[in-house]
Amino acid sequence: MIINTARFVVSSPNLEKCPSDIRHEYAFIGRSNVGKSSLINMLTGQKDLAMTSSTPGKTMLINHFLVNDSWYIVDLPGYGFARRSKADRERLEKMIKSYILGRSRMTNLFLLIDSRHDPQRIDMEFMEWLGENGVPFSIVFTKMDKLSATAAKKQTANYCAKLLDIWEELPPVFRTSSQDRRGRDAILDYIEEMNRLPLLDSPDDLGE
Repeated sequence: MIINTARFVVSSPNLEKCPSDIRHEYAFIGRSNVGKSSLINMLTGQKDLAMTSSTPGKTMLINHFLVNDSWYIVDLPGYGFARRSKADRERLEKMIKSYILGRSRMTNLFLLIDSRHDPQRIDMEFMEWLGENGVPFSIVFTKMDKLSATAAKKQTANYCAKLLDIWEELPPVFRTSSQDRRGRDAILDYIEEMNRLPLLDSPDDLGE
């Protein structure tokens, strides 16, 4: 897929304020500091489209970016940022879960995992929640350039093997680097394939 245009549309404090037009949406989520904004910028070819910061946990709203005037990238707040207040954590959890469960036009959720780390409890629990609720998702390993080729292959293979101890089969898995653009074509090709599917929007979608 060739990206010709990508532009910010709106930041929404809740599902009800999200765009009302019916297009495929691909949401991106992960723990704070996993490289989500950098990945979105890499995919769209615009270095400043999604806000990046040296301070993790800056995304506090549901951010919609319209790509090629035909589909949306949705930047969701990160989870697991301990420095937030309890009230903020509860508000963000409600926002995230209401979008994921209530947005029928969300075609896929890309769950970002830092390739340098072993499986973390918070990620495993989030994946389990996605599975229990039948949410279509993919795993995106980020920061692959931070490891040698051998170490990266071993680390991600071990991670997937541990997932298979729990899951019967894996969702789609992508290995990426925002620095060397690794995995860009694979993700965009996957989105292009998903865009061909009919979009069945439910009348009870909370965003309507």
